[in-house]
Amino acid sequence: MAAAISDDASADEAEVAVPAKRKLSGKVLVLYIIAPLILLGGAGAGVYFSGLLGGGENAKPVAAEPVFYDLPDFLVNLSGPAPQHFLKMKVSLQVTDKESVKRLDAELPRVLDGFQTFLRELRPDDLEGSAGMARVKEELLRRITLAIQPPIVSDILFKEVIVQ
Repeated sequence: MAAAISDDASADEAEVAVPAKRKLSGKVLVLYIIAPLILLGGAGAGVYFSGLLGGGENAKPVAAEPVFYDLPDFLVNLSGPAPQHFLKMKVSLQVTDKESVKRLDAELPRVLDGFQTFLRELRPDDLEGSAGMARVKEELLRRITLAIQPPIVSDILFKEVIVQ
């Protein structure tokens, strides 16, 4: 029987010496394999859609240098009750290209008329805050787009706005 016990002990030692093949547990599989694959896939999709690789449908062509056109200064009286308020404004237009400046020169009387008639109807309250200035800019851009077709002005920039 002593030989049988020693045989059982040597059999247990043999089992310990040769490790059995184990399956990957669920936690190890998720932590070390699936999670990194998901992270790499998400990062790759983000890089692709952001256009950093140069491909994609949203790639924009490189824009040329902007061309600016300074309008003459405006000095208009604002509508409203006494006391009388005045608006002094310097405006610059961003046009699409240098050839558009010639068209703008030809259409300038129509543009100035549209601007003057709009500005004279403003009240001092219409020019308060950034929201008021955004509305004025939007309306001026609308009027210049109506005056010159096809549109050649992409933005209106205020250089100076004084209300007295």
